[in-house]
Amino acid sequence: MNWDPERPLRLHLVTRGWASLNYDWGWSTDRSHGEDGNDNANVAVIDGDKVLVSTFRQCVVPPPLCAYDLQLPAPVNLVTFQHQRTNELAALTADGHISVYGQAFSIMTLTLTFYCALILCLCCRVAVDQEEPLALRLLLWLREDVFLGVGACTDGPSQSKMLILGPSEAQGPQPTLEIRSHVEVEGHVISMCHSSKTGTVALQLEDGQIRKFLWDSLKPSVVEWKDSAGCIINFPDPCVQTALFTIEEVASNVSSFVVYDDFLLLTTHSHTCRCFRLTTLTVKGLQVALAADGGQNDQNDETLRRVERGSRIVTVVPQDTRLILQMPRGNLETIHHRALVLAQLRKWLDSHKFREAFECMRKLRINLNLIYDHNPEVFLESVETFLRQLDSINHINLFLTELKEEDTTTTMYPCPVNTTGQSAPAACGKKVDIVCDALRCTMESIDQHKYCLSILTSHVKKTVPELEVALQKVHELRVNPPSAANAVSAEEALKYLLFLVNVNELYEHSLGTYDFDLVLMVAEKSQKDPKEYLPFLNMLKTLEPNYQRYTIDKHLKRYRKALHHLSKCGEEHFTEALNLVKDQRLYSEALGLYPTDSPQYKALSCAYAEYLVEQQQAEQAGLLLWRCGEATRALQAFVGSASWRNALCVAEQIPLPSDQLALLARDLAGTKLIELRRYTEAAILLERYAKDCEEAISALITGAVWEEALRLVYLYNRQDIIETNLKPALLEGKPPFSQKAMFTRHKTRLSVVRELKEKARLELLDEDVPDCPEAELYSEASSVMTGSHAGSKYSHSNSRISSRSSKNRRKAERKKLSLKEGTPLEDMALLHALAEIIHSEVHSLLKALVLFQFDGQAGRLQHAYGEALQMIEVALPEVWQEGLQQTQAPITGPNSTANSIMASFQQPRPSATQGQF
Repeated sequence: MNWDPERPLRLHLVTRGWASLNYDWGWSTDRSHGEDGNDNANVAVIDGDKVLVSTFRQCVVPPPLCAYDLQLPAPVNLVTFQHQRTNELAALTADGHISVYGQAFSIMTLTLTFYCALILCLCCRVAVDQEEPLALRLLLWLREDVFLGVGACTDGPSQSKMLILGPSEAQGPQPTLEIRSHVEVEGHVISMCHSSKTGTVALQLEDGQIRKFLWDSLKPSVVEWKDSAGCIINFPDPCVQTALFTIEEVASNVSSFVVYDDFLLLTTHSHTCRCFRLTTLTVKGLQVALAADGGQNDQNDETLRRVERGSRIVTVVPQDTRLILQMPRGNLETIHHRALVLAQLRKWLDSHKFREAFECMRKLRINLNLIYDHNPEVFLESVETFLRQLDSINHINLFLTELKEEDTTTTMYPCPVNTTGQSAPAACGKKVDIVCDALRCTMESIDQHKYCLSILTSHVKKTVPELEVALQKVHELRVNPPSAANAVSAEEALKYLLFLVNVNELYEHSLGTYDFDLVLMVAEKSQKDPKEYLPFLNMLKTLEPNYQRYTIDKHLKRYRKALHHLSKCGEEHFTEALNLVKDQRLYSEALGLYPTDSPQYKALSCAYAEYLVEQQQAEQAGLLLWRCGEATRALQAFVGSASWRNALCVAEQIPLPSDQLALLARDLAGTKLIELRRYTEAAILLERYAKDCEEAISALITGAVWEEALRLVYLYNRQDIIETNLKPALLEGKPPFSQKAMFTRHKTRLSVVRELKEKARLELLDEDVPDCPEAELYSEASSVMTGSHAGSKYSHSNSRISSRSSKNRRKAERKKLSLKEGTPLEDMALLHALAEIIHSEVHSLLKALVLFQFDGQAGRLQHAYGEALQMIEVALPEVWQEGLQQTQAPITGPNSTANSIMASFQQPRPSATQGQF
């Protein structure tokens, strides 16, 4: 017998019959196979005639130490654990005996569980007739009384024999395991593994071939291993470690692995530990994940964890989060792999084991928001269970203080792909408020004295902290101290609030309760100097209650509440109330505090109207003045806003004399409506109220309202106006469609402007300036965007002209849409100009020309109209390019945009023939 000088784990042996045998040894980890909480995560180590057992559920004992050892009468060759009662093991000794060890009992205490060492339950002799050493070189404990062994075949070392061992029926002085059946295998079996779920046994031959052993049948046999597609599976080289699980391919770069529950955990040569979920794992996904191993990974990737160089998996504790690794130098380390932790937490939360989940999350620094985010609806239904299981004020407060609006299942701990995600929240609203309200209501119903501090926390933690409510509860504790043994005092509650909230903020909110005893209580506990608050409090105590509350609310800048209290202080304080309303613009709130027939209501309405006029809302101001009886001022407001109908109604109500009414109508028509191009409305005023039919007809002719102008001409028998005004206006009218040159010029210039802006945008993008906002300025339809330097001066000018007259506003709008070359919004101005040319009205003009026998002019106009339509049809794709932002807004005058023009012209358009008269 001699060890090989080159391969340290190879043994050369020569028998008495001059037969030369070679034995290759390999390391394997004998561990229990349980997957429930009763399994102790046993790992056995053979040490001569001892078996060293470590129970990693209770403790992590570094080798060569152990939890306990089993002394056997002979050296131990093999150790195997049972698959049903996973804490029991069997040891095969060199003298041909199998010793079975079982667990007798366990001792439970409040904090720890002490398991006794395994005791010898049975020692059986193995009836295997073979003189060679290691007659059984592999052993599996399949069932309670069935073992599977691998022995050498008499035909040669290239053959193996599968032996199914069971109790002998013959009675003898010692229990015996005899060979119930055997199957010869073509090849040398070097390893075998057994699946406790399916009962399948896989064999690996020394050349890497995989065989399936059908042992639980009437006639055991060995067949080739095939996948679901019927292809034979073999390894190119023998695998050191094998196991059975749902996938059908094992990748390289793996140094050790273990299958636990729904997970495949493995360590790689890149010094990482990966954890994959078998139900969602595919062969391609495994290959991609392992190919990218060691590269840049998402920080929220729960499948990856860095480990020490050379780490190998020893075992995983079932129904726990602990994974035991062994380092190259021999020591053991326990890690909590993120995937195992989150999977176990999800199981605990699904089964309403909140205490276990909370303790694990607190220990491993998992964000406590996951307790709610995992399944909000279930949590809200189980709030009482959650509180009773935690049964700790500190733990409840910790949970409340960690609440955030963030959904941790989408940010920090995303659910694995193809797994059941969270359900929708049970109620609408902000998450923090929902959880705080649910916990507070339940705590108050269970025991409000016991959970007093947690109830205060639920008020403070809300998105809008309810500090006044919390302070009121503290005051109630001081006024009526509870007699319950588990109740907290007012001093303790206040001290806790001062720990949660800034002292100055708490003092201000205590003032808002209008309770000076509570204010003093807070001030004393806050270590504030009495000189800071006593003079102010003494002054407040001398005031009338409503004025006192007004003073406090104004000090706290709660102006709406201050106004409410001040309105109750009587007429002598109305001037102060009116100034408060004007300063804080609380007009709507103030109008609701006074009767509509009171002088205070009228004064507030007039002040509100003045404010509306300043805000360019003169029509609303006029309505407000009209309803409160200020007809004269209302008339001025309606005239300023060109609300001529309301102005005439107020004028009739005053009432105005007929001559003043005519002047009013003439002023509204001439200086307001005609300026706004509302010619038809101006004509109504001039005809009916100013009694000036000639001016009315002139306004209609100016506005090209030909048919209405003709109606008034014949109504008032003024046919002379036809020759003097109407016909010259018809002949002088030049519709934009006759200005084809202008359309072409604008279209050409628009193309140039777009090219210049695109070039400028590309130049900005070429510069290495991150998040450059100017680049967006030069995109298509950039004129309707904001945020660039070039357009900033125009956006500021808008705010300055908000207080100007309507005439100045229109002037500023026209200036912004200037066609001057080089302006920032030149492309928008060109689009607007093109839209005006297209939308020129020619239908009524054609009818009027034909009516007065101007057939030549009508024909030329019709011909120009047709040519213009054809030119526009061709130019539309170039002017309003596809891909620009669409909108449903119609093209209406100077307020139209490039987007509204585009949307209108992308609709089906009439052909040129549809516009003929």
